[in-house]
Amino acid sequence: MMDTEKIVKFWVNGDAVSVSEADTSLPMLNFLRERLSLNRVRYGCGAGACGACTIVCDGEAITSCDKAVSDMAGRHIETPENLGDAANPHPVLAALIRQQAVQCGYCISGVAMRVKALLDNNPTPSRPEILKALDNHLCRCGTHVRIVRAVEDLVASGEMA
Repeated sequence: MMDTEKIVKFWVNGDAVSVSEADTSLPMLNFLRERLSLNRVRYGCGAGACGACTIVCDGEAITSCDKAVSDMAGRHIETPENLGDAANPHPVLAALIRQQAVQCGYCISGVAMRVKALLDNNPTPSRPEILKALDNHLCRCGTHVRIVRAVEDLVASGEMA
């Protein structure tokens, strides 16, 4: 009797992905960066504490450094690449740029994914809800005030509603 290798299937930015069992123990962050070349997902702490590696999984913001590829079976993943670029930005990215909330840029892709998940699930969050959603994101440049202002402006504009 032949052993058949198990395959884990999921979607990344709308594209179907199939991963052999041999690769399913990889952290999702490493898989995205090394196997799919999706390098806007950043490595920060490696323990799910800083937020740099945040992705959206089935509408929920999660850290990807502490989740295995096997945890993604059947799920829909969005990475920062799904937010466009400076020439054609998603509304979340555009709001962060307008408020000059991006300095070194290291944390901002994770922040943007957290904001996208928040606004997709609640297009009119209160300031306390915004602060709570962003609480676990570390920004060494200190642009927290600008980040919050960008989210509040985006909420006020109704672009995500």
